[in-house]
Amino acid sequence: MPSLDNYPVTPPEPRDPAAERWNARLGLILFAVYLTGYAAFVLVNAFAPRLMDETVGGLNAATASGFALIGEAVVLAVVYAALCRNPNGGRR
Repeated sequence: MPSLDNYPVTPPEPRDPAAERWNARLGLILFAVYLTGYAAFVLVNAFAPRLMDETVGGLNAATASGFALIGEAVVLAVVYAALCRNPNGGRR
């Protein structure tokens, strides 16, 4: 029985091992940056919870730092996408 797919098979994208290594290394570096901020957030909450009761910009520090972590994740994702989009793997 013939296949029911009515669209042509597209060829696979060419792979560039150097760009893949660069993207993986960049991802790990940016993950380490985020992990550092998150670890600081967790450690402050665990060992100095009274610091999170302070008011920062109308919010308590726990809420403000939580929003900051979300913003940091978005910024790092945009940086990663921008650097990985470069055809030279982020290198010039």
